[in-house]
Amino acid sequence: MELELHVRGTRFAQTLRRYAERRFRFALRRFTQHVKRLRIDVEDLNGPRGGVDKQCRILADVAPSGRLVLAEKDAHLYAAMDRAADRLKRSVCRDIQRRHARRAGKVHAGSIRRPGTVKSAHAKTSLPGIAP
Repeated sequence: MELELHVRGTRFAQTLRRYAERRFRFALRRFTQHVKRLRIDVEDLNGPRGGVDKQCRILADVAPSGRLVLAEKDAHLYAAMDRAADRLKRSVCRDIQRRHARRAGKVHAGSIRRPGTVKSAHAKTSLPGIAP
């Protein structure tokens, strides 16, 4: 997994880089074969004024389904990164589960018909052994 980190508006770039590398690699350790590239943009939107303005934006290239994009804001940069890592982990897991379900041929319960029934706009449906 290729990991890029871009830091703007804060002076702790090296510390954030080490933390982000460790945190995101740990969160995605089960999915490294699926996540090909991860770009993390960390930014202090308001500068020294404070408030809920620290943003962590993630772009993840997930094979073969495409790209996941998400963002988290918090008053603390590390909290925003933690929440973004957790959301990314859940999103990648959900994406993989959907792909496996499609590959396995699972269908929705509403599309399953019982044997002996007819699905037509003009025909009555009947259950075996029950007279209409």
